[in-house]
Amino acid sequence: MMIPLSMVMSKLPKLQNLSASDHSSVVSLNLFVALLCACIVIGHLLEENRWVNESITALLIGVSTGVVILLISGGKSSHLLVFSEDLFFIYLLPPIIFNAGFQVKKKQFFVNFITIVMFGAIGTLVSCSIIAFGATQIFKKLDIGSLDIGDYLAIGAIFAATDSVCTLQVLNQDETPLLYSLVFGEGVVNDATSVVLFNAIQSFDLTHIDPRIALQFMGNFLYLFFSSTMLGVITGLLSAFIIKKLYFARHSTDREVALMMLMAYLSYILAELFYLSGILTVFFCGIVMSHYTWHNVTESSRVTTKHAFATLSFVCEIFIFLYVGMDALDIEKWRFVSDSPGTSVAVSSILLSLVMLARAAFVFPLSFLSNLSKKNDREKISLQQQVIIWWAGLMRGAFTRSGHTQLRANAIMITSTISVVLVSTVVFGLMTKPLIRLLLPHKQMTSTTSIVSDPPSPKSIIVPLLGQDSEAELSGHEVRRPASIRDLLTTPTHTVHRYWRKFDNAFMRPVFGGRGFVPFVPGSPTERHNTQFQ
Repeated sequence: MMIPLSMVMSKLPKLQNLSASDHSSVVSLNLFVALLCACIVIGHLLEENRWVNESITALLIGVSTGVVILLISGGKSSHLLVFSEDLFFIYLLPPIIFNAGFQVKKKQFFVNFITIVMFGAIGTLVSCSIIAFGATQIFKKLDIGSLDIGDYLAIGAIFAATDSVCTLQVLNQDETPLLYSLVFGEGVVNDATSVVLFNAIQSFDLTHIDPRIALQFMGNFLYLFFSSTMLGVITGLLSAFIIKKLYFARHSTDREVALMMLMAYLSYILAELFYLSGILTVFFCGIVMSHYTWHNVTESSRVTTKHAFATLSFVCEIFIFLYVGMDALDIEKWRFVSDSPGTSVAVSSILLSLVMLARAAFVFPLSFLSNLSKKNDREKISLQQQVIIWWAGLMRGAFTRSGHTQLRANAIMITSTISVVLVSTVVFGLMTKPLIRLLLPHKQMTSTTSIVSDPPSPKSIIVPLLGQDSEAELSGHEVRRPASIRDLLTTPTHTVHRYWRKFDNAFMRPVFGGRGFVPFVPGSPTERHNTQFQ
C-alpha cells in the first residue's frame, strides 16, 4: 500500500517538533547508560584491592556527575533523569530481592534459619523501636518541625533497613560459612521486614494510639508477613508445576526461560494487587523457584536464568546508587535547610548514632541467646564475628532513599537521610576490609570448617551464591536422629531440616519436580547418553 507524498510532507513539522522535545531525554538517557558502564568498568579496575566496591564507585560517580550538572545548569538541577517512586518499587527493587532469594544457598540459609530470623525480623523490630523512640525524645528538643508518632515510626522503619554489600564482598563463604550465611541472610530478611513494617505503619493512623490500635497494628504486620510469604510460595510452586507438566523444552528453551521470568515478576505484581508486601513475596518465590522450578528446566536454561537474574539485580543496584549520588546534590532539597545547616548536621549525626546503638542493642544479646542452643563451639558466634555482624548492618542501602517535599521538617529528614546514606556507605564501606582483617586474621578464617560449594568468581559478590546446593550437602551427610528432648532443643534446625527433607522427597518433589527431575530434549546429548545404556 502506497502512502501519498503530500501526507508525509504535512506530518513532517509535527515529527520535527516531537523529535526536538524528546532529544534532551535521549541525550540524558545516553549519558546515564554511559555512567552505568563507567561504574562497572571502574569497579572492575578497583576489584583487586576490594576497598571500593561498585556501590561506593556508583555513589562517587553520581556525586561527581551531579556537581558537573549543577555547574552546567547554573545551580538549577543535578539530575539526568527524573526518579519516580514507581520506577523504584515496580521496576528496580523486584529483580534485586528476587535474585537474593533465587541465588541463596538454601542449605546454609535454613540450617541457620532461626538465628537469621532472629537477626532479620526480631532485630529489625528492636532497631526500629529504638531509633523511633530516640528520635522522638531528641528531635523535639531540636525544633525541626511538626512530626507525629507515625512519622517517627516511619523513620525507625526506614533506618532499620541495612545494606551488607561491602561486608559480603570481603567475606568468603568457603572460609567463613557461618558468618557469611548470617550476614547475607539477615540482609535479605531485614529488607523484607523493613518494607512490611513501613507499609503497616503507613496504613494506620497512629496519631491516637491505644492498646487496641497497637494490637491491630501487630496483627496487620503478621498478616502482611505470612500472607506475602504464602503468595510467593504458591506462585513459585505453580511455576514449577506448569514447567514440569507441560515440558516446554521439547519445543523451545526460550519459552521456559520466559515463563520463569514472567512468573517471578507476576508474584510481585499480585502482591501489590492484593495490598501485600511484594518484596517478601518475590523473595520467597525466588527461594521456591530455585528449589523446584530451576531443576525442571534444561541445562542451558539453568545457566541462562542463573546469570540473567544476577545481571538484572547487579544493574539495578548500580542504577540506584548512581542516582542516589546525583540526588544528594538536589538543590531543591537543600534550599529548605539552607538557613539552618547546623540542624541538618545534628539530625544526621543523631540518626547515625541511633543506628549504631540500635544495632548493638540486638546483635550481641541475640547472639548470646543463639549460642546457648549450640553445643559445638564452631557453630557458636564468636565475639569477633558479632562485631562484624554489627558493622555489616551500619551501612544504609536501597530502601533508605530520599524523596521530594515542600515542608521544612520533611526536608530536614530527607537531607539527613541522604547524608547518612553517603557517610555510612562510603566511610564505613572503606573501613570494612581493614576491620575484618583485624578481627579475623587469615589463619583464623581458613581454619573454619567450610561447606563444599562452587568456586567463587571475582566478577560479583553475588556469584558465590549462584551455585546450587550440591547433592552431597543435601543427602551426603545424614543428620543423627535426636535421642532425647535435650538433643531436639539443642539442635532444632538440624532436626527440622531432616524432617523437611523426608517430607520434600515423599510429597513435594513427585508433584513439583526439583532435583532428580532431569528434562530430556529429543536428540540432545543427555538423551543419547541415556539411550546407550538402555
